[in-house]
Amino acid sequence: MDREFEAQLAVGDVTVTERDVEMLRAVDDHGSMHGAAEALGRSYPHLQRRLVELESAAGDLTERSRGGADGGGTELTVRARDLLRQFARFRVELSGVAAVTESTLEGTVVDRDGEVGTVETDAGAVAAVVPRDADHVEVSVRSDAVALRAPGSVEHDDTSLRNELAGTVERVEAGDAVVTVTVELDGGPEVTALVTEQSRDSLDLEPGRRVVATFKATATRAIPVE
Repeated sequence: MDREFEAQLAVGDVTVTERDVEMLRAVDDHGSMHGAAEALGRSYPHLQRRLVELESAAGDLTERSRGGADGGGTELTVRARDLLRQFARFRVELSGVAAVTESTLEGTVVDRDGEVGTVETDAGAVAAVVPRDADHVEVSVRSDAVALRAPGSVEHDDTSLRNELAGTVERVEAGDAVVTVTVELDGGPEVTALVTEQSRDSLDLEPGRRVVATFKATATRAIPVE
């Protein structure tokens, strides 16, 4: 299944959608509400009403310039451009979440220390943030939270509780900027990690290579399984 989403940003009682951002960008590109309406194939009255709704929550987003050789037009305010930047940053964050995969390990909670519990899985004991009163859980960890190291090497970060599970590299898929490495953990389950090309080369990550997958307990979440 592909993860799809539509970004929405709450401003007061009004929700800014991607269609709203498209409208503001069209106004900026074409210099008028009429030009934006024509370019987007939407009615001018509809765009004008929606702009009034947005401005009631976010303040002035456009300003009208009159006269001149071109007869004037409509420009975005500093507030509107700031709103567009906020929306763009938010969308990038959501895109990152949608692109990152999650690995899951099923097991039983055998110990608790506050919010963090020890979950016994087929791959070994995993420390994770566990729900209250749950015994049988499914532990998930994002691929961008998993680090790989060679067996026997020293883990330098000792400031937080980390999980360490041994396994064998099963698949290596190179992308435009990062490499997706699938590791079959001892005991059967799989975990996926995102690494750089440099890490792939330094660790010689190829199918059959023995590695240790590490990830923080605080980056690992458990949900109850009925």
